[in-house]
Amino acid sequence: MSGSTIDLRAGESEQNQIVAFDFRIAGDEMRTRVVIEFEQQPEFSHHLLASPHRLVVDLPETIFGFPEKAAHPRGLISDIRYGAMAPGRSRVVFTAVGPVKTEMAEIKENEAEGTFRLVLDIAAASDAEFSKLVGQQQWDAPDTAPDAGVVQPQDGDEETFTVAVDPGHGGIDTGTRGRNGAQEKDITLAFGKTLKTALEEVAGVRVVLTRDDDRFISLGERVRLARQHDADLLVSVHADSFRLRGVRGATVYTLSDKASDEMSRELAARENRSDLIAGLSLEDEQDTVADILIDLTRRETEVFSIGLAREVVDAFDGQVNLITNPHRSAGFRVLRAPEVPSILVELGYLSNVEDEKLMTDPEWRRRTAELLVAAIKSYREKIGGVSN
Repeated sequence: MSGSTIDLRAGESEQNQIVAFDFRIAGDEMRTRVVIEFEQQPEFSHHLLASPHRLVVDLPETIFGFPEKAAHPRGLISDIRYGAMAPGRSRVVFTAVGPVKTEMAEIKENEAEGTFRLVLDIAAASDAEFSKLVGQQQWDAPDTAPDAGVVQPQDGDEETFTVAVDPGHGGIDTGTRGRNGAQEKDITLAFGKTLKTALEEVAGVRVVLTRDDDRFISLGERVRLARQHDADLLVSVHADSFRLRGVRGATVYTLSDKASDEMSRELAARENRSDLIAGLSLEDEQDTVADILIDLTRRETEVFSIGLAREVVDAFDGQVNLITNPHRSAGFRVLRAPEVPSILVELGYLSNVEDEKLMTDPEWRRRTAELLVAAIKSYREKIGGVSN
């Protein structure tokens, strides 16, 4: 379960925001009722998704002001996620323990207070009934592409070297959480902005941020943005978590059809679930991703990615804590652009209190970003300025 009450776009569209101030859930494995209280009357839509079974509720841009512990799953619901989905849009995703249906989904007015409540009555369903309901649906997924709020690079000359910086997670997808409460999506955004500033000090470099605020961007859209802007490389920034709290240090990953080790395989599986967490269907992506991971036809791009990863490890060595065997590989979806050399940098482990403290320190972010810039400059010099 996770959520966020942080809105990094405050002031941009406050008049269009609504406030959800209370959340209640009750029921058992046959029927479960969810009530969300709003200060204003919200427009909403809902639909079902399979694999896993999910009920998705789309809302206008919403400030989720209730305590996180209020949205504790029970009954038919095994997980609850909520947060920003796109500019002007928010979403709540209920993961169910099995096939379900909505027996009621409507807005009711609390006449005494002048507030409104969304009531969802969720009931267990058969596999056949669920499949039929999914097949009958007609709904449009909200646009999750960045708008003018994301920094767009200016056209430059042929010598311009374009770096796509990808702060992992965002919006409804909070990523992992530290022992002291730091959220991965906030750490990656802060570091991404710091890295952008440092890169822009290098002559001939322009930077594309896949997101510059607290919004959800699908994995496919992150890859598309890098390709759209003819990126010479993509650096995806994340923060890891592991069940052994003593594990700490940075790791640099490249794409591979076979994970270098079990830890890398598990991490890639978690990161690749970002779209599922946000309530997206992956049916249209599975074959494409499989083809890329199995085929890896662009061997030249793979070589460039490995070269960049080694430059980063060398730059970090002795300056930033590194795990054992810091260059690893696995099937990360966000690294799949066949013509864009790509790495995924795990800055550290939020499950480790020392790493969490460092990653939330602006001075540490600045120093680490400068080391990453030095690695990118060295990589650029070795490949002669451009890689694609």
